[in-house]
Amino acid sequence: MDINEQGKNMSDEAAPLFPAGEFVPPGDYDDEQKAKYVGLLKAAPDRVAAAVKTLNDAQLDTLYRNWTIRQIVHHLADSHVNAYVRYKWALTEESPLIKAYNETLWSETPDSKTAPIDDSLSILVGLHSRWANLITHLDEQQFQRDYFHPEIGNVVSLAEALPSYVWHTDHHVAQIEWVKANRDWK
Repeated sequence: MDINEQGKNMSDEAAPLFPAGEFVPPGDYDDEQKAKYVGLLKAAPDRVAAAVKTLNDAQLDTLYRNWTIRQIVHHLADSHVNAYVRYKWALTEESPLIKAYNETLWSETPDSKTAPIDDSLSILVGLHSRWANLITHLDEQQFQRDYFHPEIGNVVSLAEALPSYVWHTDHHVAQIEWVKANRDWK
C-alpha cells in the first residue's frame, strides 16, 4: 500500500482537534511549578524530535487535519520564535502590543511545506535553551511583566504564557503521535 492509500490525502475528520486535551490555565503557581514548566520547555525540542525521528519524507507530508507533520514541526519553530520575542518585548517595554501573525498563512509558505524538519528542530534546540535560561533568571516582578495580545484582546503575563507554550508543544506532539498510531507507524 502506498502512502496515498494510507491516508496522505485523506481528510482526517476523525482526528481530534485537541489530542492532548484543551489548554487549562494553571492559575497562580509557585517557584517549584515554575521550575517544572521551565524544565518541560527546555525538553520540548527533544520530545518533538523523538516524535518524528522514525518518519520518512512521505510520512512527514501526511496530513493531520489540515497541516502535514512537516508543517506542524515548522509551525512549532515559527510560533516559539514569536513567543520568545514576545518575552523580550515584555521585558524591555511597558505592556507592549505584540505583533500577531496568521499561522495558517505562515504554514503555507514554501519553506513550511518543503524544508527539511532538521532546520526547525535545530531552531527549537537553541531557542528553547535560551528561552529556558531567560525564564530561569527572571525575578518575580519580571516574570509578571506582560504584553497585550491583539488576537485575544487581553494582557498576558509572562507567567501566564509559559504553561501555554508547554501545552502548545504537547498539543502538536500529540497530533504527530495520533497520525503515527492511526497509520501504525513506529
